[in-house]
Amino acid sequence: MRQSYAHALPRVWQPTARIFTALGDPHRQRIILMFDDGERLSVGQIVGASPLSRSAVAHHLRVLREAGILRCEKIGKEVWYWPSPETVRAALDAVKDYLDARFTNR
Repeated sequence: MRQSYAHALPRVWQPTARIFTALGDPHRQRIILMFDDGERLSVGQIVGASPLSRSAVAHHLRVLREAGILRCEKIGKEVWYWPSPETVRAALDAVKDYLDARFTNR
């Protein structure tokens, strides 16, 4: 057993943990799944397609943005969001690399 990680995650692992934590919520999963390839959605469009209140959607968008899963840009009065798949791929690669390094002989 690796006792060193029993109470705290290593600093290098924390961005990966934030991504998995953000994706662990079904509301945030549904928000991510709303996007088509190359599509940008406004907050209003996401709220309109969601059963959640505007403030709840804003909270989930903030969590996804802070984890690096979504990017955003304010144009005029509207904020537009789009996925950042390279961030999620990097997290998945980190997990794969960890598994390959630790459990290759099993």
